[in-house]
Parts: sequence; C-alpha cells; structure tokens
Amino acid sequence: MRAMSEIVRDQKPLIMPPKTTVKHACERMRERRVGAVLVADRDHHLLGIFTGRDAVCRVLAEGKDAAETTLAEVMTRDPATMPPTDTAIEALRLMRDGGFRHVPVVAGGKAIGVVSHGDFRGLETARLDDETGLWERL
Repeated sequence: MRAMSEIVRDQKPLIMPPKTTVKHACERMRERRVGAVLVADRDHHLLGIFTGRDAVCRVLAEGKDAAETTLAEVMTRDPATMPPTDTAIEALRLMRDGGFRHVPVVAGGKAIGVVSHGDFRGLETARLDDETGLWERL
C-alpha cells in the first residue's frame, strides 16, 4: 500500500497566501491543472484550502466578485490533513468520511502536498469499495 510520501514526493503544490484574490487563484489553478490551492502563511503553515467547489459554492453562487474576494474569505479553514506516513487507503477513507476530494499533506506543521481522489489507483479504490461493502452488510 502506497504512503502519501510516495504520492507527494515530487509534487510542487500550489500554495498561496490568504490575501490572494479568488480570480488570481483560479487562474493559477487552471494553468497548473489542479483542483485545489493550499492557503498558507509565508512559512508554509497551512491555514486552509480553496477548491473548485469553493469557487462555485462560496463565490459564484453567492454573487461575490472573484477579483475582489480573497482566499481568506472563502477558504475552508483548518481542513482535515494527514501526515506523509499515512497510506492511500487512509486518505481515501478520510475523503469518503469527510465528503471531500482533496486532503492536504502536512509534515512538521508545514504543507508539503495535496492528494485528491484522482491520485489513487484502481486497486486502492477497489479496496475501499470492498471495505465499505463489508461494513454495509454487517
């Protein structure tokens, strides 16, 4: 079973300060082809996460101006995180149980990466499906 450290080893996550505008963050997300921005202070201490879902639900649906709204105003504060030593199945469980698709990976109090549901292989998701089915049958 793969550990998060293997998945984020060469990752250069998109990390931005909380005063960044939503418009700028979304432009960078599009350029980098990623679905989430880790919001952190200058020392990379995680403050929150901003995802495409946040852009739709907290900005567009509420009629906010993306060029004026900052990440600090609409990010998910203190998101669930995991250490790089956790396994893929643990990440998938956390996402399933929390109802989200992105999990920041934090080591030594600093954001070092982010994993999304799409990062995992069929074997890992199949194991989660088997596990979920087992609990539903009990």
